[in-house]
Amino acid sequence: MITLRGINKSFKLLKREKGASAALKALFSREYTELKALSDVSFHIEEGEIVGYIGPNGAGKSTTIKVMSGILTPDSGECEIMGYTPWKSRREYVRDIGVVFGQRTQLWWDVPIIDSFELLREIYKVPKPAYDQNLEMLVETMALQDFIKTPLRQLSLGQRMRAEIAASLLHGPRILFLDEPTIGLDAVSKLAVRQFIKAINREKKLTVLLTTHDQSDIEALTDRVILIGKGQILHDGSMQAIHRSFDRYRRLTLAFAPKERPVEIEGAKLISWSGEGAVYELEPSKVSVSAVVAQLSREINILDMTSEGPPLEEVIAGLYKEHGL
Repeated sequence: MITLRGINKSFKLLKREKGASAALKALFSREYTELKALSDVSFHIEEGEIVGYIGPNGAGKSTTIKVMSGILTPDSGECEIMGYTPWKSRREYVRDIGVVFGQRTQLWWDVPIIDSFELLREIYKVPKPAYDQNLEMLVETMALQDFIKTPLRQLSLGQRMRAEIAASLLHGPRILFLDEPTIGLDAVSKLAVRQFIKAINREKKLTVLLTTHDQSDIEALTDRVILIGKGQILHDGSMQAIHRSFDRYRRLTLAFAPKERPVEIEGAKLISWSGEGAVYELEPSKVSVSAVVAQLSREINILDMTSEGPPLEEVIAGLYKEHGL
């Protein structure tokens, strides 16, 4: 479905010092520095996968998306998507992809959403029956009924993003590239967007590549994560593999019958104590959860307990740190 082999992309940046004299000098003599945005980027994505493409700012995520959508031509390397080379067969290729950039719009600012949809139907030359079927499905699943006749400029950010995702799917693409699709959204809007992406992936076998800094998006939607940093692929694997690699401690949250004095347990760090609840942190490689619980049971009357690993944000931060990002 999607195969990248050895993709490289560099940009020339004008190098100029501060001051009027430097500006004057730049009129006659310019110096450039080379920014290596992508370096030997290679990966393969199967049809129907939802893959998280993550990395810090400036890592090369958006550049990769632009290469894959045909906006940018790489300096070298191969990119084959559904049998197309994006920048060589862009007119035919874009009929089968949808792209959403969270901070940019493909809809017209001053016209009702439905009018923008009609314009997109003409641009993509979508047959009327297929368009009507897709529109009905998207309006219902994305709950667009209340604002589909409202101009884009009058919509909230959450409404606008739902309309943007719907617009990217009107022509029935096989692949959807999502670049920060939930940026700035409230919890309700994020949940609606995530539920829709999962539903459309399940029903249409839509392939999705998701770039985001929101780790909850990654956890909710993806089973596989590709980490890029400094233009290079640093990790490609399942979420379970990431958790196994960096889930080095467990956190026990307890509720118990009132006890005034905190209980200290060898091998476990007491994070908080309220008299009726406590949080302990431990490293399973040094002490087992069952051993800590057994010790606690001798001291307190445990009413409820949960055991969990670190939040995904901490896991991803550990992954970044390991690669010096």
